[in-house]
Amino acid sequence: MSIQYRSEHDSVGERSVPKDVYYGVQSLRAAENFPITGLAVHPEQINSIAEIKKASAITNLEIGLLDKRVADAIVRACDEIAAGRLHEAFIVDPIQGGAGTSLNMNANEVIANRAIELLGGEKGDYALVNPNDHVNYGQSTNDVFPSAGKLAVLKLLVRAQIQLERLSEALEAKAEEFDDVLKMGRTQMQDAVPIRLGQEFRAYSRAVRRDIARFERAKDEMRRLNMGGTAIGTGINADERYLRRIIPNLSKVTGLELVQASDLIDATQNLDGLVAVSGAVKTCAVNLSKMSNDLRLMSSGPRCGFSEINLPPRQNGSSIMPGKVNPVIPEVVSQVAFNIIGNDVTVTMAAEAGQLELNAFEPIIFYNLIQSVETLTYAVHTFVDNCVTGITANRERCRDMVEHSVGIITALCPHVGYEKAAEVAKRAIETGAPVRRLILEEGLLDEAALDKILDPYSMTEPGISGKELLEG
Repeated sequence: MSIQYRSEHDSVGERSVPKDVYYGVQSLRAAENFPITGLAVHPEQINSIAEIKKASAITNLEIGLLDKRVADAIVRACDEIAAGRLHEAFIVDPIQGGAGTSLNMNANEVIANRAIELLGGEKGDYALVNPNDHVNYGQSTNDVFPSAGKLAVLKLLVRAQIQLERLSEALEAKAEEFDDVLKMGRTQMQDAVPIRLGQEFRAYSRAVRRDIARFERAKDEMRRLNMGGTAIGTGINADERYLRRIIPNLSKVTGLELVQASDLIDATQNLDGLVAVSGAVKTCAVNLSKMSNDLRLMSSGPRCGFSEINLPPRQNGSSIMPGKVNPVIPEVVSQVAFNIIGNDVTVTMAAEAGQLELNAFEPIIFYNLIQSVETLTYAVHTFVDNCVTGITANRERCRDMVEHSVGIITALCPHVGYEKAAEVAKRAIETGAPVRRLILEEGLLDEAALDKILDPYSMTEPGISGKELLEG
């Protein structure tokens, strides 16, 4: 069956558009101009732009600048898009020239054509509902596109926080479970002083709590929108009544607490808020990757490594080495982190590259920022479910390494002096003899004193282990 076409035109000229599609000529040109990623715009970005168009139609109806019949049709079309319908009609690439004009016009055309249908007309009959004069009334790409991007990021940050809360709780649970597991702490990959495994996991949880707080501040950055600023923030072609009402109406439509930027010119040209949010996501990724590195080290082995903990086995680790199981979940978390760090560099450079009243590189900023938040969310989800909750401790292995380590000599320094302790440490390293045995052989301390000084909790809490011996 042959495809039928309808004729549309824009300032560039006439084009044939498939008759049954919801997009129009400007969307078609953009799809041809920007075959960059081969990916679709993120669903939340599409939903958010539909919510903005809905709020704008409601506002323009309230102030008498849009016919009720047209406004109602636009609102219905936007509701369908926000519910997940018609997303296939958004054909532009997420990375695009024109500061986001392509996506804005894609939305305007899809909403207009669906509204035309709802009014009983045929797609392309823009006399009924016009993409620019009705759907885009009182708006510009330059306030719609960044606002839609911020709304999408805000929603994704909420989801990320939920997963980070789960991770923090899982780490806290492990901190309690492992509170009595004494092991060697390490600095610069060398034996240091004893620490409890639970203390290490509690430290991980504290880092995640700070990330959650940073995400909360990031959400505040994303709530400040430049809607009403239109082209460069001066509000040209936006009725003053629209300017006052658009954010309250958008808050009602989205169910989110949104605020209008206090200076719309500043909010239109400067994207430092997006850099700050990307930085918060990057910081979280760094924490997650460092944690993953630690887990891989502590679980290394199972016979010839640290083997202090066991990670839950998730899949075969080799096509040639039977029985090998790799730490695949921490590995994927680190890979996600590497990508997020790269995305942050892109966001930073793109924000810096803006000129004068507008930044033309917002598409690449939102493409990378949205990817960062979403992939971090998925990474944390699998990290919790497929790794952290199933970690177990090799208690005897941890204890044995402490007892045979030279690191415990540090706790003895206040009792025998640094120089003597260093001599014992050197002998222990040369002979392989336990520090405890050497101390007893030299008669530096007796069994009872050693038991008090080398008490696991005393060595892993602030203060001098065995202080009462010094005072006695």
